Amino acid sequence: MDKLTTLVYEREPKAVQQREENARGGKTAFVKAAQKLGAPEEQQEAVGQALHWSLGVGAGALYGALRHRSRKLGLGSGLAYGAAFWLIMDEAANTLLRLAPPPQRFPWQTHARGLAGHVVLGGAIEAAFDVLDLATSA
Repeated sequence: MDKLTTLVYEREPKAVQQREENARGGKTAFVKAAQKLGAPEEQQEAVGQALHWSLGVGAGALYGALRHRSRKLGLGSGLAYGAAFWLIMDEAANTLLRLAPPPQRFPWQTHARGLAGHVVLGGAIEAAFDVLDLATSA
């Protein structure tokens, strides 16, 4: 996910990058979360990255726990899960937790990049669990 979103961000026009930076005050939601948790300034980036990765791992674990407990959506359920996760976290929770300004403050490219990244994450999570299912059923 991060590789894709970084690649896309680096290819966006500088004006779009600047509008996003201005909207978030130069700090990601995860760095702001690290600040709120009291991380020392020199460790906020690392703590923020750890929070980001932990959230991703937690999302994967939740998907794994839910995937056979409810009606199976079939191929693409991870993609839908990734899109839902983006909507809940990026578009709602970050604002509600005061880690980011409201979504309308960001350029559309920010939302599209985030959605693409989360859909890729959801697809990767689904693929990993599908491989595990195949391995354990053989």
